[in-house]
Amino acid sequence: MTPTARRRNAAPPREAVLAAAMDTIAGGGLDGLTMAGLGRDVGMSSGHLLYYFRTKDELLLQTLEWSEARRGAERRGLLSGQATVRERLDAYVDLYVPAGHRDPHWTLWLEVWNRSQGADDDARARQAAIERAWHRDLVALLAEGISHGELRAVDPDRFAARLRALLDGFSVHVVVGIPGTGRAQVLRHVREFIEDSLL
Repeated sequence: MTPTARRRNAAPPREAVLAAAMDTIAGGGLDGLTMAGLGRDVGMSSGHLLYYFRTKDELLLQTLEWSEARRGAERRGLLSGQATVRERLDAYVDLYVPAGHRDPHWTLWLEVWNRSQGADDDARARQAAIERAWHRDLVALLAEGISHGELRAVDPDRFAARLRALLDGFSVHVVVGIPGTGRAQVLRHVREFIEDSLL
């Protein structure tokens, strides 16, 4: 086999496949994401993709994990800065809330959540790991603010669970496009809740 033929038949790096899947979701939503279409985009057959990912559910979950790894790095960068705890808390909320209707990251999240009703234990554990990372970072930030006297004394773990439930609920409204719950309105609601509860 010639070097050119080997290059043509070689599978693209996993990250390229996951990035292409995310681009497809961003461009046309989940309806546009098919194994055949994704295969064309990355130069692989749908059968070859299924060999690597087994099912579309697995492809979606791996795409979410890949996207979350990138967002996790961004989140850690925001939270490790020199800004005040309140400013970093606002940055956390800004990153959490969808950019708007049909935000691709949240669209993918909702689909994975929806499919998780029939997921196996491994898939559920991987989803829980993503949730724990967001929760752990928020708890640490709240604990820092409380210890420095910047925030009112609350149980950081319990408050983080409640704040994230509020963010999840509002974020679903934003991404599905419920009238009256745009990103700007949601951010105002959440900031008022934080002021009332923590300051």
